[in-house]
Amino acid sequence: MSESQSLKRTPLYDLHLELGAKMVPFAGYEMPVQYPMGILGEHQHTRSGAGLFDVSHMGQFRITAPSYDAAAAAVEKLCPNDFRSLQSGQQRYGFLTNAKGGILDDLMVTRDGEVLRMVVNAACKDADYAQIAGNLPKDCRIDRLEDFALLALQGPQAGAVVARLAPASAKMTFMIGQALEIAGVKCYATRSGYTGEDGFEISVPNSAAVEFARRLLNEPGVKPIGLGARDSLRLEAGLCLYGSDITEKTTPVEAGLSWAIAERRRKEGGFPGDAVLQKQWAEGVSRKRVGLLPEGKAPARAHTEIANDEGRDIGEVTSGGFGPSLGKPIAMGYVATASAALGSAVNLMVRGKALPARVAKMPFAPHRYHRN
Repeated sequence: MSESQSLKRTPLYDLHLELGAKMVPFAGYEMPVQYPMGILGEHQHTRSGAGLFDVSHMGQFRITAPSYDAAAAAVEKLCPNDFRSLQSGQQRYGFLTNAKGGILDDLMVTRDGEVLRMVVNAACKDADYAQIAGNLPKDCRIDRLEDFALLALQGPQAGAVVARLAPASAKMTFMIGQALEIAGVKCYATRSGYTGEDGFEISVPNSAAVEFARRLLNEPGVKPIGLGARDSLRLEAGLCLYGSDITEKTTPVEAGLSWAIAERRRKEGGFPGDAVLQKQWAEGVSRKRVGLLPEGKAPARAHTEIANDEGRDIGEVTSGGFGPSLGKPIAMGYVATASAALGSAVNLMVRGKALPARVAKMPFAPHRYHRN
């Protein structure tokens, strides 16, 4: 069996082909990397209009228990984040951790009444399901929502587009979810995304996904956007890509993600790797994730070695490329804590040459989430 025959397809596969998408393998699926507009044009359109992304390859779970508190408490035994304090409709970013404090996956959790909804990364969803299902108490249940597609509408015009089709959405703010009827289709939407822009992630039945996508694409200012621009957008926003910027060998503390872990969880522990993270909070870490601005026009890609002025290896680039909004290359990676201060000079070893760069503040492009 060839690779293309073994790859899965989302419900929007035929629509992608109709729209002229270039399809590539990604996380076990055939996914659109770009459309005829091209990655640069798609990136810039999302920053100025509204871009529609197919993210149906990601995993959608629903966890139920005798009460929401019971479901949240069960998940908190696997994640260091505070989910018990969520009010209905609130969403929170979190991660699954291992015994060494490493990140098994990062995820989004939303309280929907007495139900806990979870969206996880495509490449991790089978392992995540097994990890969660194998550790839930008998009175808790996890279901995979495989009959639902997931679409993300992102950009400064996304709010107006959705409000025209579902007026109730206008009152939603960043990291809030609710059931909506959008263009006549019953959905569950969260005002969130992974581009740094305002927008929505919308869970819609597979059976309605194609016509729903067409309806959105018929709205003024909406264009289809592929994985290529999704990656450059999230890099500009300083957001981590699982498998590159965060892995089972990086902890939330090293990754600069401690903000996602509430004080209660830091003190109480009760999750995999709690002792490791508590020690890191108390004593510090030997390396940190940082933003990097290379000088010149040459981009530094993932796995590029980072060296200090003496030529000593002090880290590695985990994501890098051209930042269209800045008009120059950008990157992020891990460096020794002694070299992690803003403005620190480092060298990126690209094809045997030392290219100067500086540690820079992230995000590279300002977040424009709809907070009020």
